[in-house]
Order: sequence, then structure tokens, then C-alpha cells
Amino acid sequence: MKLSHNEKSLIFSSTDIPDVFFTEYLPEASGDFIKVYFYMLFLSKYNKEIKINDLSKTLSLDFPTVQDAIKYWEEKGILVKKTDGYILSDIQEIEFAKLYSPKVTSSPEDAIKSSQSQYRAKAIENINSQFFQGVMSPSWYNDIDLWFNKYGFDEQVMLALFSYAYDKRALHRNYVQATADAWSKNKITTFNDLENYFEKQEKRTSLNKEISKKLNLYRNLTTYEEENVVKWTENYGYNMEIIEIALKKAASNNNVRFEYIDTLLTDWHKKDFHTASEVNTYLESIKDKNKKTKQIEKVAFEYTQSTFDNLEALYDN
Repeated sequence: MKLSHNEKSLIFSSTDIPDVFFTEYLPEASGDFIKVYFYMLFLSKYNKEIKINDLSKTLSLDFPTVQDAIKYWEEKGILVKKTDGYILSDIQEIEFAKLYSPKVTSSPEDAIKSSQSQYRAKAIENINSQFFQGVMSPSWYNDIDLWFNKYGFDEQVMLALFSYAYDKRALHRNYVQATADAWSKNKITTFNDLENYFEKQEKRTSLNKEISKKLNLYRNLTTYEEENVVKWTENYGYNMEIIEIALKKAASNNNVRFEYIDTLLTDWHKKDFHTASEVNTYLESIKDKNKKTKQIEKVAFEYTQSTFDNLEALYDN
């Protein structure tokens, strides 16, 4: 790999890093990847030909990590592979092209002007001051404006979106985008929608923990188990009172598996049971039926055995 740059005195030279790197790339990249980039940026000034193995040893990073770092910066367009090695692209040129490309959107100022109202522009500036200390990258302005139009979020929801990512320590574009997609799929557009969504999520979390505790699982439910719980509560309309009957039934049969519990609840749903009382009445009827069946079988067995004994008695004479 060969990196080229004008040579300067090592003692008196410095390595410049554009501010846009700190707003666009640093938040999303891992520490090891940043370490590799900084060192390659430094070496590029001295026309050094290096190998991945050299990077691995110098930076005290394992070989696969350096490979992953190089691949990561390639995907970002910062490293460009050539026949004789790599060259480092100009980050400022990359971001300038993104910002002013006709296929994207306009400048930050234009993005704010194109907002549907002054409330939207105010929301964008609040995001800048609250979560980016007033130095939000220009591309964020475009993204926020696009998300307003794509998802139809009101200003409070957009602020809540960034607050949520900030609290999760995941204030980077991919996470914010994924969260926005999830909210949109749950038909969230207003802050009231968002409050109802969070309330619903809180109830789900609480119910999942209660089920896990009652089954002595000592762990969080898996994604598939959570999907079952959603089916029981939202599709079947069952509350914890009915679900607990199934949990007890599974525990009493030493069959604490979600497949078994789901089979029970699905059967009750097909039988159109809506209350715990209906389920209990049904279970009692099965219990009584099984009891009567056992009694009949017992009588039949005793009668057969008695007849057999009498027949054998014939051979005693």
C-alpha cells in the first residue's frame, strides 16, 4: 500500500484534520478504525509504502482489525484503492459534493428555508444546540429536512428522535434513521402518537419481565418469545390473568416451553374464550371428563379381572 503526500520536516510539521471529520465520521467509526485512519493520514505526507502487517504491529492491532478498518474507510470513500496501493481522498471535497449535489438537497440555510414552517426551522436549530453543541454538520440539516418530509413527523417528534438517540449514546445517522423507520412503521407522526407508543412498549417490557420471572428463566425473552407475547396480547386480546393460567399449566406438566404455552393459548383463542373464567370452566370440564373416564376404565378393569379370576377357579376342581 502506498500513500503519498508532500514531505515536510517531522519535528516541525503537523497533520491537519478537517473539522468535518469530527462531525461526520468520528461519531460512527470505532476507536480502532479512527486510529488506523489517523496513522495513515500521517504517513501519507512522507510517501511511505506500508503493509497491513506493518500497521498491525505499529498500532498494536490484530491483522483482521486493520483489514476491517481499511475496508470501512474504503466504503466511506476516504480510501481509494489503486493498482499500486491506496490514496486518501479529501474529506472536505467528499462532503462538499454530497452537500451541493443536485440529487441530494440544498445547503443548510436552504434546508431551513424550505421547511414548512418556522417551527420546523426552530426544531432544527434546537437539535443543533442541544445535541451537537452548536456545531452540527451541514449534512444533518439536509437529513432532518428530508426526514420531516419522508415521515411526516411533527417538530416535537423530531426533537424526541434525537433525544432518544442521544440518551442511547448512538447519535449517528444510521441509528437515527433506523429509529425513525421503526417509529414510522408504528404510525407515529405526532407527539401524542409517540407517547402512546412508549406507553405500549413499557407495558410490553413489563409483561415480558413478569412472564420470564414466573417461568424462572432468569434471562430476557428472546425475540421469538417476545413475538409470541405480542400475539397473545394484541392478536388474541389476552391479559396476564389468562396467560398465567397457561404458564401454570405448563409448569405443572413440566413442559415450560413457549411452544407448549403458545399451543394452549392458541387453542383457547380458537375456542373463542375471552376471559379467565371461561378458560377455567373449560379446564374443569376436561378434568371432570378425564376423571369420569378413569372411573369407567377402573370399573371395566375390575369387572374383567373378576371374570378372569372366576374362570380360573374352574380349573381348581
